[in-house]
Amino acid sequence: MKRLHVHVAVADITRSVGFYSALFAAQPAVVKTDYAKWMLDDPRVNFAISTRGREPGLDHLGIQVEDATELHEVYQRLREAGGDVIEQGATACCYAKSEKSWIDDPAGIAWETFLTTGESIDYGNGTGERTARIAHEKQLACCTPKAAATPCC
Repeated sequence: MKRLHVHVAVADITRSVGFYSALFAAQPAVVKTDYAKWMLDDPRVNFAISTRGREPGLDHLGIQVEDATELHEVYQRLREAGGDVIEQGATACCYAKSEKSWIDDPAGIAWETFLTTGESIDYGNGTGERTARIAHEKQLACCTPKAAATPCC
């Protein structure tokens, strides 16, 4: 069974762990100095927060699968959705070992699809996600009309 993944960048990990623990009525399954993760069943979501160098707010979304068959099924959906799929393959990310791919949706939100295969002692460097975001930004830069000089509001 698949699980929605939401990753939020936060400024204060301790305060955010307290907030989300109260909101979810559950303690995180993983807590590090720069990262925390809740594996919730109601709703079925892998909700993670980190202080890993982004502005606070939504960092990325994803779909976590439980086996290789589901992973290949979701990979096929990525190809059908269109856009550039960044096949990261086996990697360490968020203190876990995973097999994953990335794609940006039309609004520029990074989506990862992944199968967790074990634990890792380090956070990882996020190269696959950065590649997907860089590719999307280059596409927008060359293909998006320049905004009007006068703000609308």
